[in-house]
Amino acid sequence: MPAVLHWGADLGALTPAEAVAFAESQVPAVGPSSIDVPLRPSMLAGLAEGWSGRPSLTGAFPAPVFALAEVEEPSPNAVRFTLSQGRASGGLAAADRASVGLTAEADRASEALTAEADRASGGLRVTLDLELTAEGVLRMRAAVHNDGAAPAPLASLDLALPLPGRAREILDFSGRWPRERQPQRRALTHGTWLRETRHGRPGHDDPFVMMAGTPGFGFRSGEVWAVHLAWSGDKQLFAEAQATGQQRLGGGELLEPGELVLGPGESYESPWLVAAWSSAGIDGLTARLHPFARSLSPTDPAVPRKVLLNTWEAVYFDHSESRLIELADTAAAAGVERFVLDDGWMLGRTDDRRALGDWVVDPVKWPRGLHPLIDHVHALGMDFGLWVEPEMVSLDSETARAHPEWVLGDASSLTWRHQHVLDLANPAAFAHVLGQLSALLDEYDIAYLKWDQNRDQLGGSAHRQTLATYRLMEELRARFPGLEIESCSSGGGRVDLGVLARVDRVWPSDTNDPLERQAIYRWTSLLVPPEYFGAHLGAATAHTTGRTHSLAFRFATALFGHAGIEWDLTRATDAERAAVARWIAAYKRFRGLLHSGVVVRGDSPEPSARFVHGVVAPDRASALFAVVSVGSTRDAVPAPTVFPGIDPTLHYRVTPVDLGAAPRFVQDAPPPWFAAGSVVASGQSLAVAGLPMPLLAPEEALVLHVEAV
Repeated sequence: MPAVLHWGADLGALTPAEAVAFAESQVPAVGPSSIDVPLRPSMLAGLAEGWSGRPSLTGAFPAPVFALAEVEEPSPNAVRFTLSQGRASGGLAAADRASVGLTAEADRASEALTAEADRASGGLRVTLDLELTAEGVLRMRAAVHNDGAAPAPLASLDLALPLPGRAREILDFSGRWPRERQPQRRALTHGTWLRETRHGRPGHDDPFVMMAGTPGFGFRSGEVWAVHLAWSGDKQLFAEAQATGQQRLGGGELLEPGELVLGPGESYESPWLVAAWSSAGIDGLTARLHPFARSLSPTDPAVPRKVLLNTWEAVYFDHSESRLIELADTAAAAGVERFVLDDGWMLGRTDDRRALGDWVVDPVKWPRGLHPLIDHVHALGMDFGLWVEPEMVSLDSETARAHPEWVLGDASSLTWRHQHVLDLANPAAFAHVLGQLSALLDEYDIAYLKWDQNRDQLGGSAHRQTLATYRLMEELRARFPGLEIESCSSGGGRVDLGVLARVDRVWPSDTNDPLERQAIYRWTSLLVPPEYFGAHLGAATAHTTGRTHSLAFRFATALFGHAGIEWDLTRATDAERAAVARWIAAYKRFRGLLHSGVVVRGDSPEPSARFVHGVVAPDRASALFAVVSVGSTRDAVPAPTVFPGIDPTLHYRVTPVDLGAAPRFVQDAPPPWFAAGSVVASGQSLAVAGLPMPLLAPEEALVLHVEAV
């Protein structure tokens, strides 16, 4: 059985003989009161090999036993193991069966292994795929095929990787609307830490990324191992430590009882389990995961990420052609490049209790259709985007009245935001939605869809619904090349690499409160590069929390992502609109750096009061940092701020960035370098000794440009 013997630091180039020697050297001792052979959990770990932890493959069938039968090399960068159920079909030379190593190299895209459990005596056949990318990201998936004559109800197909004994702490995430991706840390002790989501989507409490590391690991220090499931439906991630000495980190799709029954000849393929290791803390994971995520995205990295204005918090359902044209005029004058019409444009959509599923323009609100607004937006030099929610349906809609069988569950099932789920796994419902959306995109010049998902599924098959949603996104993109899609899910309820491979950005949260967003961005950016999450400038008083913040704090927060605006600029003062124009100009100046560089985050002795984060150019010749004050510090004058990730051999000029509004300081005098306007220092001194900062008031931020001289 194939087993991962080592996941971590590169072991160096091994000859075949050295690979065999390494594999043999890793055989553990046989403990007392245990099985009589060394215990090494395979990639299909289960009771048949003495593993009493979480089994990889379960269902309403006897625990299968597999054996290695054949080794192939279908290409120079791929290896295939064939495993047969019940017995091996032939003998293998020691060098063939001993070891296959995967190492990341910058000069090749990837190296893959495929292990296959083949039909020797009928029944189940399992294939296992591993790929180690150039970035050092390992991804794994499995497929089970029913080659027998009887149905095979599948309960789980999970994958896991070994952890060394020094990994003694775990960190994952929880959250709520609108406060997603909040970290939680605990010791890894004997037993299993299992996180399950049953939302039909990852959910606001999504574990997101599960990390295990050496005690006290932080953003810039410690050894860390991490897994993420690239899947937008129900999932499970787990960390387990057995008293026998083995530790593992893994996950897979969460299947409900009876959800998947494989008939004869049918197969199930698991989502990719994405794994990464770092010797340089959490930022080391990010340095691997961001280029990997960028490689999955359909977005052209050469195309700048346009500043957009979304109308939701400006007008809500109050759609008026004249009011929206005035808003478009104001947006264009500030430098906005895309105008997105949010919820409220569809047939009879006056509130959130009706009209979902009827993706046609309301003739009452829009007697001339959307053409006048779209034509005006284009004349202003902006492109046009539109909100849709294709996975949902209202009972008060033409669609539900004509086809109640398309409603997942039935009319008496629980509503959420007064709506139901449309069964996209039903071919007729899928064709209806695809047809209506295609008709919209045929008639109107729409560059961008904001694709929402405003409830949990709560019934039906999350597996089939998720696959149907993926298929709908893919079909629309194939029919309309160049169409961009944003994935929103009651805010940040669907942020994962499964959906990111099909969309151009995700919406990390429904809150535009910059204080909440600072924490959400800090952890969303663990996995998602800045150009793929929306970062919007909201009104002074946040609609979700009631907090009021300065323009400077809102500007500094919304800069570090795919920038946008969700604020009625027609109600802003002339001075505020002028400041917004300067902020947009600064974003356009720096977006090339922000959307191609390496995200860094400093470890802070007071993360609940003050921290630093930034983006460093790949060549480390420039960087943009934000010093963020989220609360009151212990000391009247905090310690100097260090700048992580820059080149210690270079000298840099550090200059405050004018974003259009200055942060508030509480001080008698600033540091002399700040009063002078800039300072030149070595990268080594900036990274080790740092710079004293002006004394920011709580809930303010200062943005600094660091450029090599």
